[in-house]
Amino acid sequence: MPYIHFTAEQKLRASEVDLELFLRSQGEKLIRSGPEFRLASDHSITVQGNEWYDHAAEKGGGPISFVRNFYNLSYPEAVTLLLGGEQGTVYEPAQKQKEKPQKEFALPPANREMRRVYAYLLKRRFLDREVVNAFVKAGLLYESCEKFKGREYHNAVFVGKDENGAARHAHKRSVNSEGKTFRINVEGCEPRFSFHYTGTSDRLYVFEAPIDLLSFVTRYPKGWQEHSYVALCGTSGHAMLWMLEQNPNLRSVVLCLDHDPAGIEASGRLAESLHERGYDSVGVLQPEYKDWNEDLKARLGLPAQEAEEHPQLVAAGPICHRIALLMENARPDRLGKELIDALKGYRTNFQAKRMDAAMACMEQAAAFALFAYSREMRQMGQLLDDTELEDRLRSRILPHQNRGSIQNRHSEVAAQTQNVLARYTAPGIRTAEDKEQLASAWLDLAVSLAKIPVKYDADMLKEEQKLERSNELKMEAM
Repeated sequence: MPYIHFTAEQKLRASEVDLELFLRSQGEKLIRSGPEFRLASDHSITVQGNEWYDHAAEKGGGPISFVRNFYNLSYPEAVTLLLGGEQGTVYEPAQKQKEKPQKEFALPPANREMRRVYAYLLKRRFLDREVVNAFVKAGLLYESCEKFKGREYHNAVFVGKDENGAARHAHKRSVNSEGKTFRINVEGCEPRFSFHYTGTSDRLYVFEAPIDLLSFVTRYPKGWQEHSYVALCGTSGHAMLWMLEQNPNLRSVVLCLDHDPAGIEASGRLAESLHERGYDSVGVLQPEYKDWNEDLKARLGLPAQEAEEHPQLVAAGPICHRIALLMENARPDRLGKELIDALKGYRTNFQAKRMDAAMACMEQAAAFALFAYSREMRQMGQLLDDTELEDRLRSRILPHQNRGSIQNRHSEVAAQTQNVLARYTAPGIRTAEDKEQLASAWLDLAVSLAKIPVKYDADMLKEEQKLERSNELKMEAM
């Protein structure tokens, strides 16, 4: 793409675009989350004014960096999109956000009765009465009554307490049968003290929302009091890690997050974090439908929201299968040259925007690396057939590790390829450890190469799904 000059005034306007307005204009659905908005397509990303933050990747910034990351655009393309194009509309700048002092935490005032909360949780959420009673008696659940502009508002309040039993967190959820769903964490609360229950066993179950937690206990009531449970009120792991720090006996963690792209990525990220901290017993338990409350609905024969698979996991299956089949093209005596030629073909086609051809070259490059891995394993006495190789490749493509744009991936994988080839062609006799390290390096390279077409196909799938949803909304509006 040719160099595009932007004036200082243009760059300033692009950096001040209100991300909420911009995203809505792009057809994105936003969910209110306190003073911020959360992307419906990726719950880990929040926006406020002209700022964004990815809680999963723990990074954020302004509109230009958001568009570059979220839409995989170059800097000139991002600025042009934010400015509405040559003839487009220039979006209004966001109002400057004033620094607000941290509000002291206080529980919302309690209502004198809990009729509305019980009706909501039992009749609309289908929770077990005894389960609800247990959390009410523990002081972890009550009904609030707050007045605003002359009207009373009643919410279910899910309380989180610290190690001394003092309330330090509260999550409010509306119990109204009409209007939009309202859910928010009370200002001033600390994320690590989110809604939880501590049992006596060594097992901790982790959920996104309090109602997910209660739904799971309703679904599996036998001996539930023995175990520990925590609702993250999102996908950040602060509350989970605090529970583990406070209860050293907890050694087995079961991640029970939503069965959707955001939940799948969060599960991978949290599992990785736990393994890094020395927790070996980490499992993932997905609901059959979108979340555990939807599972309760389905059991009762009611309409339930279907689970949503991660686009990368959908794409990874056929791509890894093609890569395994392409290994038959590998020639051991020309492996290095053909691998480099495949990467050159990818770069040439990518720059010319021949994306199908570029991805085909990258799949072939991945096949060469996977073949080299299988060859090293065979020399160590481990014979792996194509199906086993395909499975090993696919199992290592994790969506939470494949979030960045593919725009600049070529230079990264080219450098990784040169390092592996240097080790592969180094003179001398390899020790058993050297052979294991070389085999591992070939597999890591195959994974890095395969991630690129997987990310590309997943992004295309997301665009198709977004277009389908947009068309459905238009049809409903007619």
